[in-house]
Amino acid sequence: MRDCKIFCSLISSCILLVSVLNGANADNPYRFYTWKITYGDIYPLGVKQQGILINGQFPGPHIDCVTNDNLIISVYNYLNEPFLISWNGIQHRKNSWQDGVQGTTCPIPPGKNFTYILQAKDQIGTYFYFPSLGLHKAAGGFGSIKIYSRPQIPVPFPPPAGDFIVLAGDWFKKSHRQLRYILDSGHSLPFPDGLLINGRGWNGYTFTVEQGKTYRFRISNVGIATSINFRIQGHSMKLVEVEGSHTLQNYYTSLDIHLGQSCSVLVTANQPARDYYIVVSSRFTSRVLTTTAVLHYKNSFTRVSGPPPGGPTIDIASSLSQARSIRWNLTASAPRPNPQGSYHYGLIKPSRTIILANSAPYINGKLRYAVNSVSYVPADTPLKLADYFKIGGVFNLGSMPDKPSWGNAYFATAVMHADYRAFIEIVFQNWENTVQSWHIDGFNFFVVGMDGGQWTPASRSKYNLRDTVSRCTTQVYPRSWTAIYLALDNVGMWNIRSENWERQYLGQQFYLRVYTPSNSLRDEYPIPRNALLCGRASGRHTRPLF
Repeated sequence: MRDCKIFCSLISSCILLVSVLNGANADNPYRFYTWKITYGDIYPLGVKQQGILINGQFPGPHIDCVTNDNLIISVYNYLNEPFLISWNGIQHRKNSWQDGVQGTTCPIPPGKNFTYILQAKDQIGTYFYFPSLGLHKAAGGFGSIKIYSRPQIPVPFPPPAGDFIVLAGDWFKKSHRQLRYILDSGHSLPFPDGLLINGRGWNGYTFTVEQGKTYRFRISNVGIATSINFRIQGHSMKLVEVEGSHTLQNYYTSLDIHLGQSCSVLVTANQPARDYYIVVSSRFTSRVLTTTAVLHYKNSFTRVSGPPPGGPTIDIASSLSQARSIRWNLTASAPRPNPQGSYHYGLIKPSRTIILANSAPYINGKLRYAVNSVSYVPADTPLKLADYFKIGGVFNLGSMPDKPSWGNAYFATAVMHADYRAFIEIVFQNWENTVQSWHIDGFNFFVVGMDGGQWTPASRSKYNLRDTVSRCTTQVYPRSWTAIYLALDNVGMWNIRSENWERQYLGQQFYLRVYTPSNSLRDEYPIPRNALLCGRASGRHTRPLF
């Protein structure tokens, strides 16, 4: 019986693989991954916790690929609860089916598996993946994604001697179930217990360098609650990339990295041979959390000692100034050989302005978060499936207003309609006293402006319409606004959310349905043959295997 099960499993895998290869882009290389999701004991802050591991690893395995590579990732869920992985910053061109959030993809049931079929289409840069259900992200299950340029595409800096990953962020000693219970009870999460660098606490991770050589550090804030500041003792950092955009190569002694954001810096080992602190500290928090790793010179015999160098804490003006200094490198190529600056976003007039105001209301006596007074509640069926199968009663288009109403907050499975190929302006208005971090799946956008106070049409006079950075996650400072330009060139159902996971879980998110009446493969891929069907889509059919 056991041999029969193994044989049947192999046959099923072969059938699936053939169907994948028939449906994916066969002109580009394939990279295959098999991930086993399990619980396991971890000790990131010195106490035993139950973590979510991928192939026994915390953090999970790195994904290294090249522009346009096809990624075939088979995920086996050995947890006792449903599980989903999402891919922060991967755009899934024409393919929101693979986005891995509740509005697009059915969770993988316990004991089952699902194969993601992704393509790093027309992308380069630094990203990460993470578990998207509940508070799983607070237990691990995240890892890095590096997308390299194709060999024929010039990169605006010499190849570094090494390419290091830094997955940094806040951490809680409470389990993800305990954290979820706190939120479900209508309360806010406690202050984080510490910060981690690559899953480890104070001086728990070492980066080894050789004197005189230059190294690339790819830094992602994978936390759930706090912005961070990153710095390396005695060394300056040259910023070269932000979420797939080559930047003007400015030097910084420290960098603010907000929730969900990623960037790359070049660091030259040009100091006397000894060990130096790599420091991550919390930003905009009344109590400052700090953790360190070690930059170890290969010929060093002197360990780090004394206090690590301090950094900025609650000052907003310096962070705003730094954010404005991050500019697009107009002459550099990105995924394609043409210069980034050949796309003149500032010459395109937006056809629509959307204003999104976050708030923290109480509904039925419990803390919630809302966008334009709407607090999102998940549906029993992924919105993308309901849309495809034309299942009524799951969501209503227009349930997310495109301007604040300032009325009483209410629950809804909020979906906003948008037209394919429209070019729009979105203003994130933040009247709260905390920094917001907003992410849009499926796209990069241009951060054309940010400032304090109330946004008005007159604020457009301050926009950078020439060389602002293109990215997928942006911050909004307290009692301030941030404006973006967004080309809706990707059909699908796309999540717009807070990267603060308490706020996301309690309603600060919605979906943008980018629609075209065309049924052409030119605009959107069909439902995957292996798509999981759940909720009201259960029992329906996707496509024949052949």
